[in-house]
Amino acid sequence: MEQTDVSTSILTAVGSGGTVGFMLGVLGGGGSILATPLLLYVVGVTEPHVAIGTGALAVSVNAFANFASHAIKGHVWWRCAVVFSALGVLGALGGSSLGKAMDGDRLIFVFGILMVVVGVLMLKPKKPVSVECRPVDLRMCLSTAAVALFAGAASGFFGIGGGFLIVPGLMLATGMPMINAIGSSLLSVGAFGLATALNYASSGLVDWWIAVEFIGGGIVGGLLGMLLATRLSAHKNIFDRLFAALIFVVAAYILYQSARQAGAHQSILDPQVVFDGAHARS
Repeated sequence: MEQTDVSTSILTAVGSGGTVGFMLGVLGGGGSILATPLLLYVVGVTEPHVAIGTGALAVSVNAFANFASHAIKGHVWWRCAVVFSALGVLGALGGSSLGKAMDGDRLIFVFGILMVVVGVLMLKPKKPVSVECRPVDLRMCLSTAAVALFAGAASGFFGIGGGFLIVPGLMLATGMPMINAIGSSLLSVGAFGLATALNYASSGLVDWWIAVEFIGGGIVGGLLGMLLATRLSAHKNIFDRLFAALIFVVAAYILYQSARQAGAHQSILDPQVVFDGAHARS
């Protein structure tokens, strides 16, 4: 029985990692937001902070793997990517420290609200964005620093990749084309995730074995996703909407579970319940 439980645990971790990797491979980003819910409700991690710390490590490794592919293809603006990542890591350390200090159940509730926001953003029609390369001056440096710190803080607080913030942030701050923003953003996603994971690990909030299993599944799923990405490119808008619908379902489940737990805690603290329980025991 015990061996069966271990095998099931490994399969759920690998399968969950494969799901996240597949979504990342097909969508090019966004899939990492499923890491924490999968670790909590499928793999069976009971502590929200451990799920966030473990998920951040898995997201980091997958991002660095995808970053290598973009770097080989010449899609990375190295100077912007390195500066953005270095500044954002400071924000990620601050955000993850704030997340660690927050009550785990409350943090997951806020995470559910974030998922709703991400789902809405994915449903918005994508309009072509015209960008112009901007001179490297004080204004550009300050705007880059502000966006990097904000994106890093959000990534660290929620334990997510944050590509949906980083890509438009890079385009807004530097004027780089979309493909370069995607390639460059992956260095930041990897760096923010690693900083978050190390911060959580310093407090013993990373399950290393589950992380290895999750990452292994993510690598396989990512390869399958990238192989299918070109075939599905003509239907990407439909796939985005299906993924947004999935995000809404997962967000609704998170908020439902949070409401149930809040209700249970309230019942435990209710003086009438305490009185009735004491009376029954007497």
